[in-house]
Amino acid sequence: MKAQHIATLAVISLLSTVAISSCSSSPSATTPATNTVASNAAEVKPNPFAAKDKTNPCAAKDKANPCAAKDKANPCAAKAASTSIGEPLAQKLQGKPVVVDVYATWCPACKNIAPTISDLKKEYEGKVEFVVLDVSDKSTTAAAEATAKELGLSKFLAENKTQTGSLTIIDPATGKVLAQYRNNADKAAYTQVLDKALAR
Repeated sequence: MKAQHIATLAVISLLSTVAISSCSSSPSATTPATNTVASNAAEVKPNPFAAKDKTNPCAAKDKANPCAAKDKANPCAAKAASTSIGEPLAQKLQGKPVVVDVYATWCPACKNIAPTISDLKKEYEGKVEFVVLDVSDKSTTAAAEATAKELGLSKFLAENKTQTGSLTIIDPATGKVLAQYRNNADKAAYTQVLDKALAR
């Protein structure tokens, strides 16, 4: 019984040694098949694991992190206030800051900011002009284009037609964009800009 136990241990030890040496040692120089593959560059196939490492999809995602891209172009952040629509707005809009709402019935962002717009309209009634440009479909877009033309907002609408859920505050005298937010339901962001414009 003792001899059988010792023999079993010896076999296990021998197998472990063989396994370790085969994993850690490089291929033997006397193995003809290995030498043929190594010496003939035309037959050497690229290591599929190395290729995966070079084009690591995770690494690629890290380099082009979509979250980082969102942070850099935060849809809720204000765009540069130096932008302009290029000309003063129509005479009927002069004297008050203008808030332009690019709206569509199918737009989730529009639904998200609707309560904020409602509050702003109540708070600034008679002090601020609110213009809604509805681009829900072809017929409403055509009507929005006609309204934009009448108000001096044609260039603005052409550039922002796809920016549904955006609110843009414009100085009507200069056509300068004071702030532009998209899908931003923070009322304070708008009141800060509007109060400053009204204080001038």
